[in-house]
Amino acid sequence: MRAGKLRHRIALQKNDGGRDPDTGGDAPDNWVTYATPYASVEPLSVKDVIAAQSSNSETRARIVIRYREGVTTAHRAVHRGVIYHFDGDPLPDPNSGREYLTIPCHAGVER
Repeated sequence: MRAGKLRHRIALQKNDGGRDPDTGGDAPDNWVTYATPYASVEPLSVKDVIAAQSSNSETRARIVIRYREGVTTAHRAVHRGVIYHFDGDPLPDPNSGREYLTIPCHAGVER
C-alpha cells in the first residue's frame, strides 16, 4: 500500500474497564487511546434505520491501516470526532498478510 493513501490520522481505542471515580465500581465505557496511526477512511454507504418512531443514521465504512498486532473487534477508531465500531476482525492483506489491515466498521447507531 502506498503511504499517500494513508492520509487520515485516527485514534485506536480500547476499553480499559477502569473504575468509576464517583461510585468506585466498574466503569464499562472507559475508552483510552493506545495508538494514533495514519489510515485510509472510506465511507461505503448510508442507510436509514427507523425504530420506535425515531430515525437514526448508520454509516458503513472501511478503515485501512498499516499492519499492527492485537487489533480486534474489542477496539474502536475515532476519526474527526466520529466513533467507528468494528464490525468484524481486521482482514490482513492478501499477499503477505503483514503489510496492512482492512477493518470493516460502522459509525452512528451503537449495536
